[in-house]
Amino acid sequence: MNTITAPAIEYLQLAPLLIVFGAGILGVLVEAFAPRYLRRAMHIPLTLLSLAGAFALVIVQTIKGVPTKPSAMGAVAVDGPTLFIWGTILVLAFISLLLLNDEDHFVPAASAVPGSAEEERALIEGNVHTEVYPLALFAIGGMLLFPASNDLLIMFVALEVMSLPLYLLCGLARRRRLLSQESAMKYFLLGAFSSAFFLYGTALLYGYAGSVDLAKISTALSANVGQDALLFTGAALLGVGLLFKIGAAPFQAWKPDVYQGAPTPVTALMASGTLVAAFGALLRVFWVAIGELDWDWSPIMWGVAILTMVVGAILAITQTDIKRMLAYSSIAHAGFLLVGVVAIGDAKQNATALAAILFYLAVYGIASIGAFAIVTMVRDAGGEAWHLSRWAGLGKRSPKLAGLFAFFLLAFAGIPLTSGFFGKYAVFQAAVAGGAVQLVVVGVVASAVAAFFYVRVIVLMFFNDPAPDGPTVVLPSWGTASVVGFAALATVVLGVFPQPVLDLAQSAAGSLFVR
Repeated sequence: MNTITAPAIEYLQLAPLLIVFGAGILGVLVEAFAPRYLRRAMHIPLTLLSLAGAFALVIVQTIKGVPTKPSAMGAVAVDGPTLFIWGTILVLAFISLLLLNDEDHFVPAASAVPGSAEEERALIEGNVHTEVYPLALFAIGGMLLFPASNDLLIMFVALEVMSLPLYLLCGLARRRRLLSQESAMKYFLLGAFSSAFFLYGTALLYGYAGSVDLAKISTALSANVGQDALLFTGAALLGVGLLFKIGAAPFQAWKPDVYQGAPTPVTALMASGTLVAAFGALLRVFWVAIGELDWDWSPIMWGVAILTMVVGAILAITQTDIKRMLAYSSIAHAGFLLVGVVAIGDAKQNATALAAILFYLAVYGIASIGAFAIVTMVRDAGGEAWHLSRWAGLGKRSPKLAGLFAFFLLAFAGIPLTSGFFGKYAVFQAAVAGGAVQLVVVGVVASAVAAFFYVRVIVLMFFNDPAPDGPTVVLPSWGTASVVGFAALATVVLGVFPQPVLDLAQSAAGSLFVR
């Protein structure tokens, strides 16, 4: 007689995940039962305390020691890179959600037709979409599970849990409503298309290895079981789904439109947390599951990295919208990170490259949130001043704010004594050690091109006269001021004293569950 055995779940190891998802469920209950006027006051502490508690548990787990085997029946890999990525995502999410405290970012009635009497009435009544808090928590929970997945089906579920709330959040911008709804629709349609690629690739790899477990796929590769058509096609389709999420060329078309149309706090969350989660998942698939195929996928990844860097750097020059420019900057940085992905070699080389990527993700995410926080403060008559011409003379109207934005741009450019310099240096150094010298040369040239449009914005702010009707700078809320201050301080400290975080990333990289 067969008996049913309950699965073994290591709840303590998964506690950061469970806290975030549990807070999201509580947020749904708040929306269902709490009076409307109390919801926001209940959501803010619930959201921030859950993220802070999850981060504290990550620290506790790191101090106690990294687990030596996957959790939840082998479905979730809570190893060193996972804990570092979890800590990074939780910090980035916490400071991103501080920007949500400003009610001015979100539409009062998402279901109302833009410009309709219903929307006008909702504005007058002062309605607030407090659903953004549980939606953000579910997205963050998906971000935590995505890079920790040790099973392709779990990874697909995490991908959808991360993406579906973001599709909704992108369509809730208070101003430029049609553009916001268009961005949400584009993100949903293209995201669903990429998810289909991911799922089809998973099915083909299952047909090859007889399992969706990453370690078993790697074992099947070592055993050389044949059926190469299934293997290569499945790996390619899986790669398309993952490269879409990081915005790598030629799968980057969604990124500028979505970044432009989404509410700026949501853009900040996507530019930081989603990028970290997607790169974590990409590394786990390409280094753990199909690492044995590096001779086959590395040349393709070379081409994708070069194309991504070139597209991001060159097309950013042509942009006149500040958020689209930052989106193309994000694409270029995804290309720089891919330089580290192809730096695969022996175990020591892999650990060095992984540590460089982890450090780069952390410092770039913090600087990105700081830059988008400043974007929320520069206004004209229609709300945020999106067009670059409206930023002319900002340095004369608000020298401190313009100086902070210039500092973040210089960090993106990789200027020494900023965190961005050491991020690029660590990735390029790992690539050189891995024999990808030509790729590093392309990266340096692309960085020089990218520096041009960063400097162009700085010149526009400090060496042009402001228009009579703008720009204006609004007084930041306590949340926005805290975000800008933290991001600026972290960018300085990690640019001058990067070694402690580099050492932490190196320690985390050494315990990747390879097989």
